[in-house]
Amino acid sequence: MELIPVRYFSNDGKMLKEPGGSKELLLHMCCGPCSCYPIKKLREDGIEPAGFFFNPNIHPYKEWDMRLKTAKEFALKSHLEIITDENYRLRDFLKRALAAENTENGRCRMCYTWRLEETARFAAENGFKAFSSTLFYSIYQQHELMKETAQFFADRYNVEFYYEDFRTGWQEGIDICQELELYRQPYCGCIFSEEERYSKAIRKQKKKENKEKKRARLAAQLAEGGNQNESSIF
Repeated sequence: MELIPVRYFSNDGKMLKEPGGSKELLLHMCCGPCSCYPIKKLREDGIEPAGFFFNPNIHPYKEWDMRLKTAKEFALKSHLEIITDENYRLRDFLKRALAAENTENGRCRMCYTWRLEETARFAAENGFKAFSSTLFYSIYQQHELMKETAQFFADRYNVEFYYEDFRTGWQEGIDICQELELYRQPYCGCIFSEEERYSKAIRKQKKKENKEKKRARLAAQLAEGGNQNESSIF
């Protein structure tokens, strides 16, 4: 993997010192905007992380390039150490994603596994005490699945998984992103999520499915209420 070395930035944007500083926490960065609140919160807690941009799920190329540039821009503006994977991996991603398409949570599970395993492996091989991810900031991701996956690779590579639910700072992260004037993407990252975001047919189908789920929940609640009323009579 081609990686750009850790960079240390000062307030005027100049490199402060050579790589090899803080090894406290390696923070996987899914993008710049999702890093805003986690970085703030970690620093408030006395933790100075190093950013790790490894996101082979982002497509098409222009979108991946824009998010990579935005991650670097955020690092510059927030004086953050950052390590970046500079490889665009469309074909590798498609091979993995299509193979996982027909399994439960297949694509997302594959995506979490790929990124979190690489983060854990890199952290262990490069002397970091722990790792985490800005994925735990998103209110749209499968939080428990990510948590389970991260812990699995923490155990495999013998490195600590630092868990924190950053979703509590969702709006604050958006506010910081806007203050920094960062590009904020309109979909998760992969071409499948782009299709789900913009396809009218898929959005119509999901709306229909959500209505059916809501009706089923209401029916179950009504049935449960009826059973409770009957039992109270006796």
